[in-house]
Amino acid sequence: MLDPVLLAIVFATFLLAGTVKGIIGLGLPTISLALLTVTTDLTTAMALLLVPSFLTNLWQAMVGGNGAVIVRRIWPFLFMATTSVWVGATALTRVDLALLSALLGLLLMAYAGLGLGGVSLTIKPAREAWAGTLIGATNGVLTGMTGSFVVPGVMFLQAIGLPRDMLIQAMGMLFTMSTLALGVALSGNGLLTMDQGLHSASGVLPAFAGMMVGQHLRKKLSEDAFKRVFFWALLALGAYIAASALAGRL
Repeated sequence: MLDPVLLAIVFATFLLAGTVKGIIGLGLPTISLALLTVTTDLTTAMALLLVPSFLTNLWQAMVGGNGAVIVRRIWPFLFMATTSVWVGATALTRVDLALLSALLGLLLMAYAGLGLGGVSLTIKPAREAWAGTLIGATNGVLTGMTGSFVVPGVMFLQAIGLPRDMLIQAMGMLFTMSTLALGVALSGNGLLTMDQGLHSASGVLPAFAGMMVGQHLRKKLSEDAFKRVFFWALLALGAYIAASALAGRL
């Protein structure tokens, strides 16, 4: 049965997250996961982000015309980032969710801190295959444990020097495959219900509406300035999630 309060939360969350994605080209899974974790709980947040995240990122993954080139280059990374999600998701039924929520908060803070600090890593072509395998596996495990797709996966994609358009398309591929794998893992561990699926589906229209609004605002706003606001907000949300989760254990 659909919950009107939860529907309102989902609508507002994905409208905002979609707007952010429309402005800077990323952030929908991250923002929606953070906000939903604050307003619901970790496993519910992970379930609710599935449908909007999959559809918006599938669109991003298919646009750009570089799909075949990207897959040939980073397939070990994408393979491990997808197949290892199941390993991490087993922790959702075996580890205190407060600890996993705190881990999510720390990952969000790390991602925001790297963004604010302008940290730039470089991975040489000769090291891409083994580094992608290791980083992909790490990313997948953390995705399964926390629902976050970005650390360290996005750092890897940035470090190998992909041009901007290819980077955006590669992130779309990573997020699409990670979302699909997360949905399978949640369902396999009994953590995804039909009601959650319906609530998640209700976030698709506001997500796409937000993206259109964001793309319009992009013409009027400084992307660099907005990114700083985005990272500061993410830093604050991550700190709040981590502190609240740990305080609940005291």
